[in-house]
Amino acid sequence: MAADTGPLARSGVRRERGDRFALGRRSFLAGGAGLAGGAGLAGGAGLAGGAGLAGGAGPALARPAVAADAAAAAGGWTHAAYVEAMRRSGRPTDQTEAQFAAIQARKPDALRRIASYLKERLGAADPAVMRAFAEVPREYFQYNYADRHSFAGEAYESNPKPWAIGYGSALSDYLGQAYMTQVARPKPEYVTLEIGTGSGFQSALLSRIVQRAYTIEIIEPLGHAVSHIFAPLGYDNVRSRVGDGYYGWPEVEGGFDVIMLTCAAEYAPPDLFKQLKPGGRMVIPIGQPFKRGQFLYIYTKDARGKIHSRKDVGVFFIPMTGAITRTPRPSAAPLTHPAAAPGAAAAAAPASTE
Repeated sequence: MAADTGPLARSGVRRERGDRFALGRRSFLAGGAGLAGGAGLAGGAGLAGGAGLAGGAGPALARPAVAADAAAAAGGWTHAAYVEAMRRSGRPTDQTEAQFAAIQARKPDALRRIASYLKERLGAADPAVMRAFAEVPREYFQYNYADRHSFAGEAYESNPKPWAIGYGSALSDYLGQAYMTQVARPKPEYVTLEIGTGSGFQSALLSRIVQRAYTIEIIEPLGHAVSHIFAPLGYDNVRSRVGDGYYGWPEVEGGFDVIMLTCAAEYAPPDLFKQLKPGGRMVIPIGQPFKRGQFLYIYTKDARGKIHSRKDVGVFFIPMTGAITRTPRPSAAPLTHPAAAPGAAAAAAPASTE
């Protein structure tokens, strides 16, 4: 049975009342949703499980200068700034000042929860990752695009879980996102690519650490809607587009220092290795759709262009769609790995998906 690790996930889950999803008692890192010892998902899925560390905490990273936005100019992230940013992003909200204040009151405990989680799993919490979580307002990303309503009032829940955001996608559990962000080892000079934009929260986090963050979403209505949410926050170093992440973003000159997938692939797409810079790092869930046995893998490319791989923690993500479902795995595509990360726990059984 997997250790209670926390959540990562855009996973398949059983839809329950409203926005919340139900997960079985055992959960694990679940790509795009949440992993947290079998917590029920809130609009997404809750994942927990997979314990082991993935690559250590890494050095403390300096945060690049943050683009000045209207909220900062007005004195910070206030209720008025939130309402205005939501309006500018085309997502109306009826959240009251009292509800907004309650969200902000929960945030410090959530940050302490993240720091403790990263210390337990990775030895330490990277200050750059913690700064990003402190800066990015998670409540702004808690929105269901299919139903067109905000569930911002649920942000920073004490029992982290994933949340449904419509079109079969989910906002991952924040502990899982913290884990994925830290094992990617982002640095201020880096250029990153995320496959599976979802809510946009993961690339927003990366954008507070790296020079440029690119993100691709295959679900057209979701990708188009989410493309409007970064500018109102002043996150002008994020580039998003609708497309099939199987092919990456080859037009980006020089490639990427970090490539992160927030969906489970049956194998690592070859084009992504071509776009990974020497010294780069790919974080990718690999496994069969909606089945046990998915694991997070860490690929690195050395100075000579040779690919190295390591099997990390057990995960449960919703499947990658598009070309990968029609394209047989190339014989040269890396899939298996010689050894798991020291201390990595086996994944618990995934929740039922209905």
